[in-house]
Amino acid sequence: MNLEALRSLCLSFPAVTEDIKWEHDLCFSVGGKMFCVASLEPPFTFSLKVTDPEFEELLAKPGIVPAPYLARYKWVLVEEAQALPQDRLEQLIRQSYELIKGKLPKKDLKAAGLL
Repeated sequence: MNLEALRSLCLSFPAVTEDIKWEHDLCFSVGGKMFCVASLEPPFTFSLKVTDPEFEELLAKPGIVPAPYLARYKWVLVEEAQALPQDRLEQLIRQSYELIKGKLPKKDLKAAGLL
């Protein structure tokens, strides 16, 4: 996976917005809440939210570490996109979107056109 493939996947989900934060991170959000953050500067890395059981499982894999500042919320940083098969990465990104969307208040879901 590369930045363009990640961007294409994230923007394919309903009501996703993208913006640049901290001068060099491309952030993908739903209802104003981030679900994926990618570095715009090499090397290509990205962070996403995972479930509690997956957090420890993924950290055991080389190329995946706790996400700085967000690990306590069960976010991981994928330092090497080849650490996992493409379909597994796509599943994790979709799941991150669903985890964040699932925590949004109904008024935010409605404002985003998701209800």
